[in-house]
Amino acid sequence: MKYIMFEDFSGTAIPVIFPNRINHEEMREQMPYTKVLSAGYVTYRADGFSCHGSSKALKAEVGTDDAKIISAKFEDAES
Repeated sequence: MKYIMFEDFSGTAIPVIFPNRINHEEMREQMPYTKVLSAGYVTYRADGFSCHGSSKALKAEVGTDDAKIISAKFEDAES
């Protein structure tokens, strides 16, 4: 899966995860947030989320805390 980490209107990092067949720039055009923090690919394995790569079109790379932020969003959804 691909993802883009946006900064929402309150300054919070918001990940958007989407299928590989959709280009990063196509997803970017659909989102109302103005700032892209990072972008790349995300996988889920037995030990949790892992982020890698980049988006040349968005000139964005994976952030060091992206996997942790994505994981926390899923944990929040369960409570």
